[in-house]
Order: sequence, then structure tokens, then C-alpha cells
Amino acid sequence: MATPSGSADVRKFAAKGAPMTREERKVIFASSLGTVFEWYDFYLYGSLASIIAKQFFIGDPTTTFIFALLAFAAGFIVRPFGALVFGRLGDMIGRKYTFLITILIMGGSTFIVGLLPGHASIGIAAPIILVILRILQGLALGGEYGGAATYVAEHAPEGKRGAFTAWIQTTATLGFFLSLMVILGTRLATGEAEFEAWGWRVPFLVSVVLLGISVWIRLAMDESPAFAKMKAEGRTSKAPLTEAFGQWRNLKIVILALIGLTAGQAVVWYTGQFYALFFMIQTLKVDLATANILIAIALLLGTPFFLFFGSLSDRIGRKYIILGGCLIAALTYFPIFNGLTHFANPQLETALKNSPVVVVADPASCHFQFNLTGTKKFPSSCDIATGFLSNSSVNYTKEDAPAGSIAKVRIGAKEFTSFNAVMTADGLNFDADSKAKEAAFKKEIGAGVKEAGYPAKADPDRINKPMVVLLLFILVLYVTMVYGPIAAMLVEMFPTRIRYTSMSLPYHIGNGWFGGLLPTTAFALVAFKGDIYYGLWYPIIVALATVVIGTLFVRETKDNNIYADD
Repeated sequence: MATPSGSADVRKFAAKGAPMTREERKVIFASSLGTVFEWYDFYLYGSLASIIAKQFFIGDPTTTFIFALLAFAAGFIVRPFGALVFGRLGDMIGRKYTFLITILIMGGSTFIVGLLPGHASIGIAAPIILVILRILQGLALGGEYGGAATYVAEHAPEGKRGAFTAWIQTTATLGFFLSLMVILGTRLATGEAEFEAWGWRVPFLVSVVLLGISVWIRLAMDESPAFAKMKAEGRTSKAPLTEAFGQWRNLKIVILALIGLTAGQAVVWYTGQFYALFFMIQTLKVDLATANILIAIALLLGTPFFLFFGSLSDRIGRKYIILGGCLIAALTYFPIFNGLTHFANPQLETALKNSPVVVVADPASCHFQFNLTGTKKFPSSCDIATGFLSNSSVNYTKEDAPAGSIAKVRIGAKEFTSFNAVMTADGLNFDADSKAKEAAFKKEIGAGVKEAGYPAKADPDRINKPMVVLLLFILVLYVTMVYGPIAAMLVEMFPTRIRYTSMSLPYHIGNGWFGGLLPTTAFALVAFKGDIYYGLWYPIIVALATVVIGTLFVRETKDNNIYADD
């Protein structure tokens, strides 16, 4: 780990307390554009997923399953592998050119999606190429953030690394608003029918403007002064992976960075932005447009706090701001999400209190419904019943039934019998008869749930929008606490020769795996327990574990001389 030092370094080209120079602003701008790309692409895919699916797939369950798995992998699972590939390159050939490669791959892949013919034109090649592009994006993303953080931090003057790197963290909001404006603008210009036919391609195609600006600026940038000096002296790492992960003194810091910092940071981040949105849409049944607008307002209000906490970490330290955010979040998630229910869908809150539901089932037929891709089917009568109730935002308790019995759902005095589905030969879907039974069961139990007072959707006139925004803002505030200082701290934990590699891996395992799996894991927990808030235990446990491990074993890095081990 880099060690503290009070000595100045020739590579710190601005004095502590001096105003930001034009060159420094250019460094931050150039580095942030890649992260804007990341978020722009993320929100594009999220917003246009249903339209893209219609263009590239024909409903074949095997094809759909493979696509879902690989698209998921591109977004989350492959990110750490990208960190290894591009982190290694960044430590061997330099930050500038590796950084340039990642933006070219990511931006080029996004642009090509807009040109890619659909299934109707080129058949099975369409989804295959789309998946390849998604995997390339995921790999490039694995190198993008580490490059941005390292590049900015190594240009930052003494005492300003937190403030400088915090600018990168603000780009989520910019990417979100940019994607929203482009999508809405295109919809209005083309009309809904034309947008679904071809207009959806425009947001992907206009990304080439971002790419062009980013490449132009990055080509004009200088190499990181820390890496340039090391390269001139012939002391760059020849085997960054071996140094970073094959030597215990470095590997233990990587592990501590993951479980003592980024795992907790990731779940707080995903809970505050993505799970909150998922909860409002899927659980509270708030319409998509309203939920997005409320989240957008909260993000807009909260974004300046990335800079606040980044700058604050330069004065009081990074460790306890990050861990403090994890702790406060873990202690307040249940009341905040209960509050969201109260203010966003009071009818649901009333139904949850007054209309208890009981699932009577053989315990052996009730499984933990972890659905990685969103396409897996669970055929047991218990799983069919509990899965539907969870999707309908219905709390329930379980009552044991004799072994081998068919699950029943009791709503008040009424009882509804589930069924055991038969799977198709490929094991990916229910057969035709089971699908018919499923539709009939859902219609029957849906009517029962509605009669018990559970609303089909949140009443727009009864949503207390100011209070919902306030609660969402608090969640975003937690995000800014854990995310604002994290880049500076990760950079400060590792020596220059293996910094890109070492910091990228724990960041992307934390955010790609611990954070990325949050919605899936949370829903599985909800379906398993029968409590719409039970999924919150996942981020709470991870965040609290990070607080304990980070407090005991992770050292403060604010005053580290990041060049001490060069």
C-alpha cells in the first residue's frame, strides 16, 4: 500500500489550494465523457429493451434464454474480466492509450447497434451479433472506469484527489438525462409507430457524436505524469496481473478493497438508484414515466453532493465517509422503503395491513427463486403461487401442508388451488396445457387479490410526489456518500505500477456482481419470504459486513503519497 509522506512530488503540478487550471479541467472532462457513455448506454438499453427484443428475437424460448444470459453477462458478469484485460494494458502501455481503446470499443459497439439489421433481415445472426456487441461493451466498461479514476487521480494536485475524481461520479445523472432527452425527442419527432419500427435506432446512432468528441479530446491529452515518469525510468510492470494478484501483500489489499469498501458501496449505490426505481415500478405499481421523473428529480438534487463528499474526503478522510454512508443506509432502509409505500401507494399499504394472505404448501415444493436472466420458470405449485403473489406486491405467510400436496392460496375466506406445471422438452418453458392453466390461475387469483383491496396500480392522484422525491433524495444522498470518495481511495491503496489493474478488479466485482445481482437476489428473497421489504436484507447485510471489515482492516488513505512505492 502506498505510504504517507509529506514531501512534494514533481508530478503534482498544482499547489494545494490553488484554483483548478485549464489543463486540469480538460483532464476531468475528457475522463468523464467515457463514464457518460457508460450511463447513456445503460439507460438506453434499459429504456428500449422491450423494443429491441421485438426487433432481434422471434420468441423462441431457447434463443431468448441464451440472449438474456449473455446480455446479462455483458452488463455485469464480464466487467471484472474487462478490468483484468484493460487494467493489465493500462499498467503496461499507459493510461492514455488504454483509455482510448476502451472508449473506442464501447462507443463503436453502441453505434453499431443502431445499424444492426433485425431478425427479419438476417435471421439468427441478428441476436448473435447483438450479444457480441454487448459483451464487447461489458469488457470495455471494465477498463473504462479504472482508467478514468487513475488518470484523473494521477493528474490531481496534492489534497484534491477526492474533489477531482468526484467529478467522474456525477456523470450518471448526465448520462441519464442525455438518454432521456434523446429518446423523448426522437419519439416526438417520429411518432410512436415509426419509433418502434426504426426510430429507436437514432439514440444509438447519435452516440457517435459523444464518441467523436471523446476521442478527439483524449488524443490531445498527455499521458498520466506518474506513468510517464515511470516509463521514462524503465520501471513499468512487465506482469501486472502477477504482481497485483500473485503476491499476497498486494492481493490482500485487493481483497480488503472489495469486501471492506466496494461491496458495501455497490449495494448502497444500486439500492439508492436502481432498486428504488425497480421497487416503485414493480412493487408499488407507479407508472413508468412518473417513477422515472421522480427518480430524475432526486438525482438532479443529489448530484452536487458527489462533489461535496469528494471534497470533504480531502479534508477529513475517505474511509469513514464511505463506511458511514453504508451504516446509515443499512439502519434506515426499512423505514425509508416503508415510507415510499405510504406516500406512493397508500392503497397498497392499507391492503398489506388489512388483508393477510396465506400460502398453504408442502415446504419441499417451495424454492428460492433466483432467476439470473429473468426467463427461468419455476414449475412447482408453491413457486407458481408465491411468484405471482410477489409480482402482485402481496405479502403472505406460509402454512405447511402434507408432503406431495398441491399448494393453495387463502385470501380471507376464499381459497385458490395452484398446480404443478409441466416443462417443455428444452426445460425453458411451460408446455401449452400448463400455460393455459397458468393464465387461468393468475386470472382467478388476480381477481381475489383485487377484491382484497390490493390495487392493480398506484393511483396517480394519491401519490405524494414531494415526499416521494424527499425519500428518494435521501437514498441518493447515501449514494453520494459512498460513491463520491471511492475512486480516490481505491487509487490511493495501490502503487503506480499496478494501480490500474489492482483498483479496477475490486471495483467491478463489487459493482458488477454484488451490485448488479441486487434486484434479482432481492426479488428471490421477497418471493421466498412473502414480504415485499424482505429483499432489503441483501444490501443491509452486505453493507454492514463492509462496515465491520472496513473499520477493522482498511486503513485511511487520504494522506498517502501515491508515488511512494514507485
